[in-house]
Amino acid sequence: MKIGPLQIILLVLLALGAGWLGSLGAKHWSQSEDQNVGVHSFVHEELDLDQAQETRLSELEGDFSIRRQALDLALRSANADLAAAIEEEHQYGPKVSKAIEAVHVQMGLLQKATVEHLFKMRTLLNPAQQKAFDERVSNSLTAGS
Repeated sequence: MKIGPLQIILLVLLALGAGWLGSLGAKHWSQSEDQNVGVHSFVHEELDLDQAQETRLSELEGDFSIRRQALDLALRSANADLAAAIEEEHQYGPKVSKAIEAVHVQMGLLQKATVEHLFKMRTLLNPAQQKAFDERVSNSLTAGS
């Protein structure tokens, strides 16, 4: 099956959109905004953390920031590989298929790391703080649903 120029353009846009949506989704889980206050801001500003919690949270955030940057770079690289495969094959061939799978793997890794980070943050909280945190995370994930 031969694909025309319009289909190639649509395929490239779809691939780039998929990568962008994965990145956006991960950002949503790590820093969803509800009334312009993300989960991290909510934890720092509204949960009345003690100094030990603040210190540990800062460590977690530093670790996650490094991990997230690496995952973001890997996702961008996978998207670049997809673009190259599309340019080379000009159809939905084996290289494009393999590159799409690689993008999905990177999106999944970023999503998993983000959710793991949220659970690590949660362990720092007392039961009342955890309840408020759980509500905020749930509301952030279901906003607009």
